[in-house]
Amino acid sequence: MAKAKAPRRPLESCTIKHINKTINAGDCVLMRPADQSNPQYVARIERIDADARGGNVKVLARWYYRPEESIGGRRQFHGSKELFLSDHYDVQSADTIEGKCTVHSFKSYTKLDAVGNDDFFCRFEYNSSTGAFNPDRVAVYCKCEMPYNPDDLMVQCEDCSDWSLKNWNWYYFSCHFQLEQKWLKKF
Repeated sequence: MAKAKAPRRPLESCTIKHINKTINAGDCVLMRPADQSNPQYVARIERIDADARGGNVKVLARWYYRPEESIGGRRQFHGSKELFLSDHYDVQSADTIEGKCTVHSFKSYTKLDAVGNDDFFCRFEYNSSTGAFNPDRVAVYCKCEMPYNPDDLMVQCEDCSDWSLKNWNWYYFSCHFQLEQKWLKKF
């Protein structure tokens, strides 16, 4: 006869001794990858539970994907700290948590005075089986019609104040420089 699984009990939080941090449901964490040459995984903790004795702590992790881990891959407009909140969940040992991090909304990330090593941002949810994004469209800027990448410098055209022009009064510095070069060649 098979041995019955011991019941697990939910926890409000747990302390990860090797990093001396308390983790709560809803926290974003950095998790150890199996291959140490890969960057740490980022997950949001959905639930924490332990065995009846309070040991063997497990977490239900909802994974964030990096752009290069998605079906479409990394695009020019993806920021270096951009993540996608996926529909991919796994139960993991709490011992694989290596630290806490903050995943900001895109809007709050762009307003940070300083971006730390443990700051990330998310503007899309990602369906890991279909490769679909929500939202499936974002505002575009510049003549190149790319969404805003917070890593790239943008400049505002002083002569363009009409926002009805698809936000084209903002240019990526590299595109603005190319436009200036084309304009100068005319003279």
